[in-house]
This record gives sequence, C-alpha cells and structure tokens, in this order.
Amino acid sequence: MATFIPEKLSVEYNDGVTATEPVIPRRYTLTHSDVTGELFLAIGKQYAWDKINPLRDEVLGEWKTNGISLYYCVYLNIDQGQYNQNVSAKRAEIFRRELPLALSVIRYGDRFLFDAAPHLDHASIIVNFMSVYPQFARQENWGNFCSYSK
Repeated sequence: MATFIPEKLSVEYNDGVTATEPVIPRRYTLTHSDVTGELFLAIGKQYAWDKINPLRDEVLGEWKTNGISLYYCVYLNIDQGQYNQNVSAKRAEIFRRELPLALSVIRYGDRFLFDAAPHLDHASIIVNFMSVYPQFARQENWGNFCSYSK
C-alpha cells in the first residue's frame, strides 16, 4: 500500500456542500492519476460522474442512515465494465490492498466535517464489492474512520 501524502490531495466541494454540512446527502468521488500519484476528492450531493476515469477504478462513498445511526457506504466496481474473471480477481486484490489508503484519504480530505461531528469517526464503514462474479461480489464491514484517521 502506498503512503498518503496530503500535499498530493485536491479536495473540491460541489452542489452546495460545504466543509461541514450537510452530512446527508454527502457523496464522495475519489479518483487518482496513475501518472502523477495525485488524488482528487470531490464531495457533493451527487457523485462527480464527470471526474470518473473510463477504467472505473474510483472509490465512491456516501453517508446513510439506519434508523437513527449513521454509517458510511463504499461502492467499488470490481469488473471495470469488462467481464473477465482474471481481470476482476486482480482488481479485487488491488482494491483490498489500497482501500485502507483510500479511507484514510477520505477521512483526511473531509477532516473539517469530522471535526464538526466527531461521532462520525465511530460510524461503521460498509464496503460493497460489486461484481457479476459471486466470489468477488460481497458486502463487508471495514470498521470505522477512527482506524483510518491520520
């Protein structure tokens, strides 16, 4: 897993979202440049579909409620629009290896929200690995943001 360098992160707020509100709806689109190593985090009421790479290796996330409690939901597209089991296996492996870094980036990039609402650090992170192949398609609990804060 690569090391997170805060200077390589650009954060952009869209759709009337500010550094501290609203929590819902609040959606995250995390993309990166393979060439420069730069990370781009767009935070808005909608996902930043215009920022998504055709290779579909972005990390999407959003805050949701379950009754009165909040949780953070992550969506990962394992198949990349191609249906090749070997490619999906490799992408699943890469997502699993890099997801802790991605969660740290999201936590750091939206640190003003976490400062304003510290209880969010204790919300569960539910990760959805989306694939047509049953061995890769699953939902997992990845702890909470306390584990990913810098």
